[in-house]
Amino acid sequence: MSYVLDIKVLAGLEPISSFGPARLRELLDYCQLETVPEGSDPFKGYGLHGQSVYLVGGEIELVYQDGNRVTVSAQSEWAKHPLGKRQPDIVAATALRESQLLRVDDELLDRLITFDQYSQHHLTGASHHADNREEHADASAGVKRLLNSSMFSADRLKDGPLAHLPMANVSLLLQRIEAIAAWAGEIIIREGDEGDYYYLIDSGHAQVTRHVGGVDMPLADLNAGDVFGEEALASGAKRNATVTMKSNGVLLRLGRQDFTELLREPLLHKIGYEQAVQAVAQGAVWLDVRHPPEYRYDRLRGAMNVPLNDIRNAIGVLDRGKKYIAYCQSGRRSAAAAFLLAQAGYDVQVLDNGLWSVPKSAQQ
Repeated sequence: MSYVLDIKVLAGLEPISSFGPARLRELLDYCQLETVPEGSDPFKGYGLHGQSVYLVGGEIELVYQDGNRVTVSAQSEWAKHPLGKRQPDIVAATALRESQLLRVDDELLDRLITFDQYSQHHLTGASHHADNREEHADASAGVKRLLNSSMFSADRLKDGPLAHLPMANVSLLLQRIEAIAAWAGEIIIREGDEGDYYYLIDSGHAQVTRHVGGVDMPLADLNAGDVFGEEALASGAKRNATVTMKSNGVLLRLGRQDFTELLREPLLHKIGYEQAVQAVAQGAVWLDVRHPPEYRYDRLRGAMNVPLNDIRNAIGVLDRGKKYIAYCQSGRRSAAAAFLLAQAGYDVQVLDNGLWSVPKSAQQ
């Protein structure tokens, strides 16, 4: 028997039913449908840990830790809620007839629900705090534009630059982030300038260049979903490249202070040298983000070298199963590198004060 999964099925599940049609369609791409043969254990191959599992077709018997047995039909009220979320724990289960289970990653689902609830609260707040009808219309329209931005799609909230944003900061982010129009040929940030904003590309294309030997050398092409401008803000240094729009588009930007408060500080975790040494002894890896000549001159024993300007290329190459301790001379460059890696989901800390805090005897 074939089973068709559509948004009508999702709309009947809790707490997924709180999503609007657009979010439900997005979520379909992240749902796994599994057919369980009659008489088999529905959780033998894949358990319940880390997932919300719903019975959307068929009938199963659940045996709980306290000995109680419950028969759950896909048409029952119970099936609207994730299996295994109630206490006591399920210790055995049997499909009484061929059944279908729907699985959704718990973390993604929680982020989507939290974001949407914050968003609706903020949208309501915009109307409550507007002094007149015109201000209310402007405030609501601004929030709606942000909510419809590709940056807050299910895909971006799962793997994008905001995927690791503390959910407690979402409401403030929606209040402080700004959407601006950008035009082809417009220079958004210029090499050598002070850092002022962090940018996320909602739509359009841009190019990153650096002035080398009197020539503007292309470094990277940026597209919708990419971010830029964080290195200067995270390290306190000046802009090390120029970003120019190659097409018309829309950018989301966040000022320096808001970037530091809402994004940088929650993702940056500093560690002292003695604690770092203990962490390395337990399997953490030193990550030297300086230029290769600096690395060859004085480095920490066992350190790997990934210069700051190559950090983006290392995302997906570095082992996500390892813990990293980033360092440079002072801690500034390593703060920028650690932010980029933490934003991509790596477990990374920053050596406080960099090599300035390390005894000379410990450097090779």
